[in-house]
Amino acid sequence: MVTSVYASQSLLLLVQPSCLKWRLPTSKKLIISSGSVFTIGHKSKSKQPMVTFRNSKRDANADFEAGKRLYLGMDFGTSGARYALIDEEGNILAEGKRDYSSFMVAFQFEAMNKEKVDLVQSWKKTLFSLLEDVPVSLRSNIASISVDGTSATTMIMDGKTGESLSKPFLYNDSCPDALPLVKSIAPENHTVCIGSSTLCKLVSWWNSCGSNKDSVVLLHQADWLSWLLHGKLGVSDYNNALKVGYDPEIDSYPPWLLAQPYSFVLPSVQAPGTPIGYMKEDVRTNFGFSENCVICTGTTDSIAAFLAARATQPGKAVTSLGSTLAIKLLSTRRIEDSRYGVYSHRLDDKWLVGGASNTGGAVLRQMFTDDQLEKLSEKINSSEASPLDYYPLLSVGERFPVADPNMQPRLHPRPESDVEYLHGILESIARIEAKGYNLLKDLGATPVEEVFTAGGGSKNDKWIKIRERVLGLPVHKALQTEACYGAALLAMKGSSLKGR
Repeated sequence: MVTSVYASQSLLLLVQPSCLKWRLPTSKKLIISSGSVFTIGHKSKSKQPMVTFRNSKRDANADFEAGKRLYLGMDFGTSGARYALIDEEGNILAEGKRDYSSFMVAFQFEAMNKEKVDLVQSWKKTLFSLLEDVPVSLRSNIASISVDGTSATTMIMDGKTGESLSKPFLYNDSCPDALPLVKSIAPENHTVCIGSSTLCKLVSWWNSCGSNKDSVVLLHQADWLSWLLHGKLGVSDYNNALKVGYDPEIDSYPPWLLAQPYSFVLPSVQAPGTPIGYMKEDVRTNFGFSENCVICTGTTDSIAAFLAARATQPGKAVTSLGSTLAIKLLSTRRIEDSRYGVYSHRLDDKWLVGGASNTGGAVLRQMFTDDQLEKLSEKINSSEASPLDYYPLLSVGERFPVADPNMQPRLHPRPESDVEYLHGILESIARIEAKGYNLLKDLGATPVEEVFTAGGGSKNDKWIKIRERVLGLPVHKALQTEACYGAALLAMKGSSLKGR
């Protein structure tokens, strides 16, 4: 049975520090730089040396205030996962990162066949590795947890056993075989009317699967990961459910979707940051979490990045530069147009309008190491436009600002100079970003006035200057650049709702 619950507390309040009386984080008490290496200590004017150790079981934070409530957010992106642990004032007490298993990374770059890759086990292993990375001394103080995942990453599960009934459909997988049928039932240019939509993936599986479907349930990546923690199968949020056809404006699945024979597989939908239930006893006892630790609904990775940036006024936008490029613009008007891969997420009484391109950092990582990117970027003259015109993609197909499953990558001609080549790629990605924001304006969204940057690309100062020139707009690093921080804010919201 499909149900819908909308939490009255505004998501927009989450990104307005004045509403919750947060002070901005001024220090990091505990920073985890990898899955196994910990660094602790307060940053201070005296610049005292930090203390490091490698034992994740050790009491890592001697000055932590006993009894303080903490909130854990986990972000599952396209190439790895991160966590952030924050207190009630928004200060980060711990953070860490885990790359997916090596075979998963190989799959991302198409070095292996999809059928040989166990994505489900890779995600599961990474989830519990992140929980293991949380300092032992802080786990019992965690009041709530929220997980975000990649948009339109779709999982078909057995509702009785929780077993996967097919390989997961990734965010950029396209199912053109289902598109004609989806277009015949959905409104014209609806968000689902694109081959990579969640609904197209569901319809494609439904039409090709001959087995018994009575106990099937559809989940998104974030839903499934959360289920591993709370044990209640079939719960989603209205950000993740958007691309399966959920209408956040009426706060329910629309009649045209509920009339389909597969509508019973759709998950129940709640607002992001809504308490689902307490952490499962086996997980709690294994990792040492409190019996009162609540698991909340999550969101998509790009929405979480937007929440982390705290861009609260119409015209403010966040570009997430991770493995892919995603833009979100706060608008007073909802825009939907599948011809260009444009869709709107609900955020209180406003809308997050945007789309996600297949271009981004994954293309750069295919060609350059992190060290090369840093050194080559330093030599780029960001004030001069590159004459090179590329369309950087890992493989065939684009989602936004052009929805074309047959678009070919364009990364040639390659100049002899690696500096010139990198300059051309960075500038070409910036042009795609600019085209996206111009498209949103043309479709009727609130014009963009200022852009905040999140994700790994926010660390490249030369790229930011290139983008400022190409966009013709001020571009700033977000105060918090990681989606896991936004997920932690959702966990904080859920904890406050649970207490009502």
